[in-house]
Amino acid sequence: MAAKRDYYEILGVSRNASQEEIKKAYRRLARKYHPDLNPNNKEAEEKFKEISEAYQVLSDPEKRKLYDQFGHSAFAGAGGGTQQEGFGGFGDFGRMNIDDLLEDLFNFSEFFGGGRRRTYQERKRTYRSEKGEDIYQTVTISLEDAYKGTTLTIEVPRYVLCDKCAGTGQKPGSQPVVCPECGGAGQITYSSGFMHISQTCPRCQGAGYIQESCDACNGRGLVMKTETVKVKIPAGVDNGTKLRVPGKGHSGRFGGSAGDLWIIVNVQPHWLFERKGDNLYVKVNINVAEAVLGTEIEIPTIDGKTEKVKIPEGTQSGQQIRIHGKGMPRLKSSGYGDLVVVVNVVIPSRKELSRKGRKLFEELMKELPKPATRFEKP
Repeated sequence: MAAKRDYYEILGVSRNASQEEIKKAYRRLARKYHPDLNPNNKEAEEKFKEISEAYQVLSDPEKRKLYDQFGHSAFAGAGGGTQQEGFGGFGDFGRMNIDDLLEDLFNFSEFFGGGRRRTYQERKRTYRSEKGEDIYQTVTISLEDAYKGTTLTIEVPRYVLCDKCAGTGQKPGSQPVVCPECGGAGQITYSSGFMHISQTCPRCQGAGYIQESCDACNGRGLVMKTETVKVKIPAGVDNGTKLRVPGKGHSGRFGGSAGDLWIIVNVQPHWLFERKGDNLYVKVNINVAEAVLGTEIEIPTIDGKTEKVKIPEGTQSGQQIRIHGKGMPRLKSSGYGDLVVVVNVVIPSRKELSRKGRKLFEELMKELPKPATRFEKP
């Protein structure tokens, strides 16, 4: 069996090196020889085992003291952690999680040239917590549906998490590697004299690492699907009313919450009623005799029923008669608006009058009083 190399020599530090120097040396070598960054490289794998073994001893003050006194024999057969147990046999320093290794890499200020930068985990959390975008969709309903409310079933195209990569955008089985464009910084800095301009790395989008893209979603982590969504339209909605359906927008990336679906309501014009706010208006035609003598008329209402309305004597054209509570339901409060009857006095044309009718109007003109004034301000 080949003799074990000196642990200080393996890490490239002096025997009086501080714990911080030993830690930095280990991290530097771990970045270089970690199996996840050197796939199928047996030499790198063996070196990583060696430096992990050395670090396990030298990073522990008690084990280091024994090693300084007795060398490798201090742990011979004692299970002190120096035996070649394969990856996983060195506790935290066996097969390190790639995130831990990249965390070490991104935390080295000297690697980036100094200054406080976001750690890999901070960058990863920011990159992976994108909230999904909202979706806006317009629906058209009748005034009757706006009055009573309804439920619609609509088709919504939306981005959802990719089943193949579980929304990571990463090809299953692949591992992230340090972005070669920015060296893991997540930013590219351009310098000209005293000017320094930084921008998000276009290759890794600020994550500091890159990964082989999932072929099902091209690395986006999302795929487009059309889903059927039931939307409840409450009574009282009007043109432009926005209704929110939580979580039915596009899915968020890497664990981010989904956006919302916003339904924008369009109410079709009605053949009889005109809507103004919560009130409905209906125009009613009466003849001259009805206007002079008064009458009673059945008025249709939006709920499909009728209301009897008394037209008083002497009603003028354009006069309004209000029926309380027969308008639209109030969306944001209780109760209903009003149904407003607008009276229009229809004057018959000469062709519509019989001789008898014309004669009656001629007699009536003699009996009716003249208006007190002929002109009024418009």
